Amino acid sequence: MSNVKIYPVILSGGSGTRLWPLSRAAYPKQFLPLVSEQTMLQETVARVGSWPEMQAPLVVCGNEHRFMIAEQMREIGVRPLGIMLEPQARNTAPAVAAAALHLQRLDPEAVMLVLPADHVITDVLAFHEAVRRALVSVQQGALATFGIEPTQPETGYGYILRGDVHGTDTGNYLVERFVEKPDLATATGFLKQGGYYWNSGMFLFKARDYLAELEAHRPLIGAAVKEAVSKAYSDLDFCRLDDAAFAASPSESIDYAVMENTSRAVVVPASIGWSDVGSWSALHEVLPADAEGNVVRGDVHLNQVKNTLVRAESRMVAVLGVEDLVVVETDDVVLVANREKVQEVKAFVEKLKNTERTEHVHHKRVFRPWGSYESVDSGERFQVKRIIVKPGEKLSLQMHYHRAEHWVVVSGSALVTRGEEVTLLSENESIYLPIGVTHRLENPGKLPLHLIEVQSGSYLGEDDIVRFDDVYKRA
Repeated sequence: MSNVKIYPVILSGGSGTRLWPLSRAAYPKQFLPLVSEQTMLQETVARVGSWPEMQAPLVVCGNEHRFMIAEQMREIGVRPLGIMLEPQARNTAPAVAAAALHLQRLDPEAVMLVLPADHVITDVLAFHEAVRRALVSVQQGALATFGIEPTQPETGYGYILRGDVHGTDTGNYLVERFVEKPDLATATGFLKQGGYYWNSGMFLFKARDYLAELEAHRPLIGAAVKEAVSKAYSDLDFCRLDDAAFAASPSESIDYAVMENTSRAVVVPASIGWSDVGSWSALHEVLPADAEGNVVRGDVHLNQVKNTLVRAESRMVAVLGVEDLVVVETDDVVLVANREKVQEVKAFVEKLKNTERTEHVHHKRVFRPWGSYESVDSGERFQVKRIIVKPGEKLSLQMHYHRAEHWVVVSGSALVTRGEEVTLLSENESIYLPIGVTHRLENPGKLPLHLIEVQSGSYLGEDDIVRFDDVYKRA
């Protein structure tokens, strides 16, 4: 064991629509602190961080989330092995293949621990033990998946049926078959029969073994990803896969592409306090409840309430005389749902996508690599924003065709480029930026810069930005 190197591969490509309105496309659930003060991503990295065999994590994500991942890794003092950017979502089989090719270049014997970024594991020691048991089978050429010991007839998870014992003294089993999400009667039958496990979506295997099985069963994926990795290039601290080559890959999950077809699949039984937190009711189950079965967070006041989850993000929420509800408040949306109906949140979000609304994409506070902005007020031909710029960061050198801007410094220092002049502004000072003037905002100080921006003009959309220079290399 002491000579084995295990490389965590963190898949952070999910959108988390079932936890809307807290989770949104631009800021999905893996970046949120749902069960502790750390985000789901940070917890995933932390649970393998102090393990001697574990190497620095390789994170695979979409382009739009790259700076959030880099910032969250910085916050917990982790320097990742790399942050690999998918040009577009192609499901887990291509994403893991790209990671496997990258790792095999670094270490021909690389063992990959593939983990979604948004799962909960409460028994970390039991998780470590399960990985060590899986490693015994992996060293014999197996592709291991972790099967969660079921505690109830769950219909929201796929299942794995175990077959014969794999090897000797491993406690692992060959996979007999994978089963899609069952109805309640079928799931109840699984528990009575025994030998069935929840499919966790976590895997352990050697990079070369996964690539060999992918080549055998899905050569089109293997070929497309191999080209995408061979043409990959560095962009700041990120590894960008080739867009056209990666887009040519079929979009399939690991289970469908490889694990259901290989003869080397092994299931490792695990009782680790696992949940994929796939709904508000699932989150309710993993968080500590009061004597009445209520889970609350934020400024929440209850009276005669039972078995209810209430989360308040920006104001007081009072709930009276109800049972079995989910109430989630954000600064622009309030969700009230029966706990038995929360799986339908995803369908509701799909309906929002077909409208011109944006609540399924952004929160009122929008995060950028330099900081964030939040819309405070808007109307015909004007918009007011609160802008926060992190110390040492700066926005792109840009101009607008249709709007003028007026900046007022609330706190901190602002170094403003306006045309050919550069001005240092302090608290309560302001500057006017006419339409068509090239400008840039920087924070030269050691404290966050808070600024109010008033926009006025015929068009105020975010796409009215012409960038001339950008340290983050955005278009």
